[in-house]
Amino acid sequence: MLRLAIAKNCNFFSKTLATNVDQTIAVNRFANYLKKTSNVTSHRPFSLTTARFCEANEEKEGEEEGDENVHKLYKKYAGTPRDRSKIIPVETSIEYLKSAAFQSTYGDKKVWELYRRVHKGQLPKSKTRKTCIRGNVIATGSPCPICRDEFLVLDYRNLQLLKMFISPHTGDVLSYQQTGLCQKQHTRLLVNIERAYDLGLLEYEVPHREFDYADYYDVYKKPTFQPK
Repeated sequence: MLRLAIAKNCNFFSKTLATNVDQTIAVNRFANYLKKTSNVTSHRPFSLTTARFCEANEEKEGEEEGDENVHKLYKKYAGTPRDRSKIIPVETSIEYLKSAAFQSTYGDKKVWELYRRVHKGQLPKSKTRKTCIRGNVIATGSPCPICRDEFLVLDYRNLQLLKMFISPHTGDVLSYQQTGLCQKQHTRLLVNIERAYDLGLLEYEVPHREFDYADYYDVYKKPTFQPK
């Protein structure tokens, strides 16, 4: 009796499992069919995906805008939220940081705190990507915190934005591994922070130096006794 009951349960379980597997296969086939037949694709400008909007072979940095690949990329996404051909003046960026739109987007957090890098594998690369914008168009699915918002302009006069990338404890510029900035924007950040330091717009702590005044004044020299 026990063997008969076990056999009946195993038979029922095998039939149920086979039915579930068949349903899963049918659903997957239908999903693949929809993908093949559908030509409409929707792209989000700030989506955290690894989708590339450029071709498989990325254009090298410094290519001319008249290149055929860059021209196709700009022609495809011109006028969309990924278009970066329009130059935003720094005065507009300063007003944007004080507006209600900035508060509703970022709140009390810094512009890079909610950003997460998208990378292949378990660990990210030591360096971020070279640039997020190619041919005046965002060419990646996860642009850095500066490239994704066109109203964030790195300039030595935009002090409120520059202070977000300076550590309040040490006064050092935060690394791109922490902020997620691409190499081009991080270099621009360093240049504008140094300009703000030189013009006295940003305060920084001068390192303390000790001098031996005996090298300059005879009064501070220790008397030397020569043995007779």
